[in-house]
Amino acid sequence: MKFLRRYPLLLPALALLLIALAGLVLGSRCLWPTEFYQSGAWHPLLGLRLVRVLGTIIIGGGLAISGLIFQAILRNPLAEPFTLGVSGGGALGATLAIVLGVRALSQYAVPGGALIGALLALGLVLLVSQSGDWSSESLLLSGVIVGTICASLLTYLLSITQHEELAGVTWWLLGDLQGLDLRLLWPAAVYTLFALLLLRWLAGELNALALGEEQAYYLGVNARRLLFLLVLLASLLAAFAVCLAGIISFCGLIIPHIVRRIYGCDHRKIVFTTFLWGASFLLLCDLLSRSIFPAREIPIGVLTALVGGPIFLLLLKRGGHYAA
Repeated sequence: MKFLRRYPLLLPALALLLIALAGLVLGSRCLWPTEFYQSGAWHPLLGLRLVRVLGTIIIGGGLAISGLIFQAILRNPLAEPFTLGVSGGGALGATLAIVLGVRALSQYAVPGGALIGALLALGLVLLVSQSGDWSSESLLLSGVIVGTICASLLTYLLSITQHEELAGVTWWLLGDLQGLDLRLLWPAAVYTLFALLLLRWLAGELNALALGEEQAYYLGVNARRLLFLLVLLASLLAAFAVCLAGIISFCGLIIPHIVRRIYGCDHRKIVFTTFLWGASFLLLCDLLSRSIFPAREIPIGVLTALVGGPIFLLLLKRGGHYAA
């Protein structure tokens, strides 16, 4: 444990490298490293898997960082990237794009609808909670209400959706890493890197905010401004994840828990570690999803729930209070 705390990036970086390499090799067809480059050309399957591995790293790491932020600012161990209704808004936007037939006009209609829906939901949450000065309590309550409204509208849309459209909606809601587009990944990658560096810069102030808004004020931190900035930062990370791959649960919930228990609660030391472990976790789940039943891939959201659920229950059984 002391070794891990002294070198917090060593193990997750090594795990990420090994799992990423396995992701390039394994799948419905094994592609050995000797096959990567043959006869003066790269193997076409390698390009597809590279995009998928890169996208999985961005999504998994982004969700973990988003969860780390929400659990700290809301001081709630059950907070996760979709606490403020981002998932509900994104799901509603993507479903509208499918049901209204906009998907036929452009391949970016569904991810675009998801991103717009997620941002509108976030805007509504911030607008409603403004009367409470954007306190953690008002944000949490507003997020739950907006998420519930979006879920109700989504249920209604599913009830009137035709059978052929329902399959596409359901698969997207379960999480899908198959259709990642490199042109969509670049903006998400740039923003994720920006968010990661900004969070590391603000990590000391996040430590103060995690103690409570009143304590943060006495420590010289503008709690209201910082809370608004961090909520926006974390919600956009979750919105990009929804836009790219649909709803992926548990990655942003259990990874911050595990990181805090192993490495401590100083955000100045665990920001990059959390990103690496989040990326490794989702890469591992993705590798399992396309290797267990090669003929029919398991939706990534199903597998993260099957893997993350028991891990979270084990953490609860072992006890230990949440400490920001």
